[in-house]
Amino acid sequence: MRALWLAVMMAGGCAKTQLHTIQVDGHDLQVELARTHEEQSQGLMHRDAMPEDQGMLFVYQDVRKRSFWMKNTRIPLSIAYIDRDGVIVHMADMTPFSADGVPSLYPVKYALEVNQGWFAAHEVDKGDRVTGLDALPQGSNGQ
Repeated sequence: MRALWLAVMMAGGCAKTQLHTIQVDGHDLQVELARTHEEQSQGLMHRDAMPEDQGMLFVYQDVRKRSFWMKNTRIPLSIAYIDRDGVIVHMADMTPFSADGVPSLYPVKYALEVNQGWFAAHEVDKGDRVTGLDALPQGSNGQ
């Protein structure tokens, strides 16, 4: 499975991806970090797949309302918006290639994208906690 992920990452132009472990309502999840404006702008665009227990965590320096879209993103994703304390404040499913914004509704410091259905399969819901965030490198810009 990890070999497939490496092949997907190389095809997407991200051959040097480092994964970090966080816990979402007690469930381990390996995440790729998007901390710079460039990483955040690229997101999961142009990728064909993502392993089941992996995702992308967008880490920001500031706390504010965010909005994501799925332009050039082929993978059906779900997003969880997370406040500075690690609490999920909003969740949504996103449609591949959609240019419609999916707003956070509340100010957040993190956004977590996973394969659509991952949250439901692990019974993760609004109000649940994400831990392990403090151990991660933080955002490198104010985006």
